[in-house]
Amino acid sequence: MKGGKSKVKSDNKLAVKKQAAETKKSKKAAKDPNKPKRPPSAFFVFMEEFRKTYKEKHPNNKSVAVVGKAGGDKWKQLSASEKAPYISKAEKRKQEYEKNMQAYNKKQAAGAAEEEESDKSRSEVNDDDEDQDGSGEDDSEDDD
Repeated sequence: MKGGKSKVKSDNKLAVKKQAAETKKSKKAAKDPNKPKRPPSAFFVFMEEFRKTYKEKHPNNKSVAVVGKAGGDKWKQLSASEKAPYISKAEKRKQEYEKNMQAYNKKQAAGAAEEEESDKSRSEVNDDDEDQDGSGEDDSEDDD
């Protein structure tokens, strides 16, 4: 009996959490698929290479967590001079990302300016159409 009651309560709590999650999702702005992705840090550049070598040495391992832990331990053991190539690769990727973001932002600004101009021209055109249509409709309504 108690199990059934607690199950109902947990279902109600889940429903409330789902509703809260849905409202949070709707408040977020939609992500632009054309926006450049952020570059990986030096650690993730290292992990790209480490995963390949780890899979070669341990082909039977299917656990992502084990690979991540082994990579983290290896990264901690590396000296600053051993980390330097990964840091430089990460810096290059970051510079490319910044260039891509500048180009993306320019496109966004240009697109927003075009959108504003087109909205203005549409409203002006629509205003003219309404004036012409309105006088024509009034004559046809008087005939009926």
